[in-house]
Amino acid sequence: MCGIVGYIGTRNTTPIVIEGLKRLEYRGYDSAGLAIIDNNNQLSIYKQKGKIIELERALPEPEKCFSNIGIGHTRWATHGEPTVVNAHPHTSYCKKIALVHNGIIENYKPLKEKLISSGHIFVSETDSEVLAQLIGYFYEKTEDLVRAVKQALKLVQGTYGIAVICQDNPRQIVAARKGSPLILGIGDDEFFITSDVSAIIIHTKRVIYLHDDEVVDINPAGFIITNLENEVVEAKISKIDWDISAIEKGSYKHFMLKEIFEQPESIENAFRGRLNHKLSTIRLGGLNLSSQELRNINRIVIIACGTSWHSGLVGKYVIESLARIPVEVEYASEFRYRNPIVPTGTIVFVISQSGETADTLAALREAQARGAKVLGITNVVGSTIARETDGGVYIHAGSEIGVASTKAFTSQVTVLIQLGILLGRMNHLSPVYGKKFLQELKQIPAKVNEILKSNDYIKSIAETMVNSTNAIYLGRGINFPVALEGALKLKEISYIHAEGYPAAEMKHGPIALIDENMPVIAIALKDEIHEKIISNLQEVKARKGRIIVIASKGDEVIKDFSSEVIYIPETIDVLQPLLSVIPLQLLAYHIADLRGLDVDQPRNLAKSVTVE
Repeated sequence: MCGIVGYIGTRNTTPIVIEGLKRLEYRGYDSAGLAIIDNNNQLSIYKQKGKIIELERALPEPEKCFSNIGIGHTRWATHGEPTVVNAHPHTSYCKKIALVHNGIIENYKPLKEKLISSGHIFVSETDSEVLAQLIGYFYEKTEDLVRAVKQALKLVQGTYGIAVICQDNPRQIVAARKGSPLILGIGDDEFFITSDVSAIIIHTKRVIYLHDDEVVDINPAGFIITNLENEVVEAKISKIDWDISAIEKGSYKHFMLKEIFEQPESIENAFRGRLNHKLSTIRLGGLNLSSQELRNINRIVIIACGTSWHSGLVGKYVIESLARIPVEVEYASEFRYRNPIVPTGTIVFVISQSGETADTLAALREAQARGAKVLGITNVVGSTIARETDGGVYIHAGSEIGVASTKAFTSQVTVLIQLGILLGRMNHLSPVYGKKFLQELKQIPAKVNEILKSNDYIKSIAETMVNSTNAIYLGRGINFPVALEGALKLKEISYIHAEGYPAAEMKHGPIALIDENMPVIAIALKDEIHEKIISNLQEVKARKGRIIVIASKGDEVIKDFSSEVIYIPETIDVLQPLLSVIPLQLLAYHIADLRGLDVDQPRNLAKSVTVE
């Protein structure tokens, strides 16, 4: 969602912050801004609606925009429309303080009313300006920026990641977080503050992930981290284990296409070093559960949002099939606000690519408050979910820039399949079957590569769907969640309305939509219910629907019931989603690209949803 980049050191801050903001464009935004303090100790604010290029055009010549300190922001509108006035940075009433803010201040209205009664005048519709003015209110009384920030934050309800500068001290940045990610980057005689390490990876790989209620006071000579009670916090420095090439497109037109083609490697990374061939099982040491604790699990709840929720649905099919343990899959946004039942023996898994999804994080805390052991499945080392869970598994998908998730989905599914094998071997799964699953899993990357060779053919199918306004995706069993994911991908990036259904449910309503203008994309792989889905396709064909089928290689019968067939290699049932989703990702990508849309940054969407 919104992005923060700040710098203090000996170099010119403007190009560093602007470059960092550009590396956060993938997160989604609608305006951008920059605040600097020049060599005459004057605070200058520059902000524009739209893309960062518009902000660059609004900046004065480099020699007039030189500074050793600055903070920048990309905003995704929550309170107030995307306008220049509502863009960040926001200033205090005294115009000495500038603030950038990610998150939502829930009690901004009463705070705003109190400040107005004290003579403050507001110019924007945002909750963030309230925080800037509140900090300014306390600063006028104390002339101590750190103290003013802490006093303000003690009155705030909601979430925040903030960076603040004051023209009275042009050698100081104060930053703080609660529920919204914030990271301190450590360079040589310089420091960075950011909401996403991709913004600063070109400058440093040494970072500190701030925790909730921590405040960092940064100057060129060093930093000190304290909590809101003024207690000094011992900082742990982490090292980023990837480089700038991971967030560059290379020869690909879009990040999404690059990430689709990276899936053979990312899937392998998700199981690399975890296959125990000797015992025909899986090693997942990060779960922090003993063998006995694993055997005692009698119920699993999976909590997630969006694409991660779809991977959780696949996990339900896998775990119930292999381990015979009942699994519930919950939307995080619903779990956190109802009165969930979490009995003894329940293990909760939260899934989030970023590890910062606000609803999932809140659900995690609710589950822990009810006494459950909560484990995480995430991609980002050092993320809040990674830190707050009782254990978990990293998916090792690498940096994912495209807003529409692709390789993170298949990596999450790969981890959930391994969890199913592990729990199955703990209970009912024989070593013979365990060995078979491990052998088949090792072959998946090569089979994904084989599917990717059909890219041009899938593009030709996409050309026939460019002008479609609706689409239906059908799947049965473990491929029903894949149908949901395929429909979501099409909606996200092409803006074509699409819905996923269990194929048998089509006749309970959706069949009314079928005509010659309705594309129907069906997953009809060779399995025990293959004949059932063929019957469903016959119903579509009888109503002149245009059928595109994802089918098992060698299935000639399916041609009689489809307009186009995309063949994929065969594998065992529980591994099918790792293959059947690939053509759906490519189909959505090519349709969006052919429509001339911004594939990597679709409208209204953000990569990491850190607010409700």
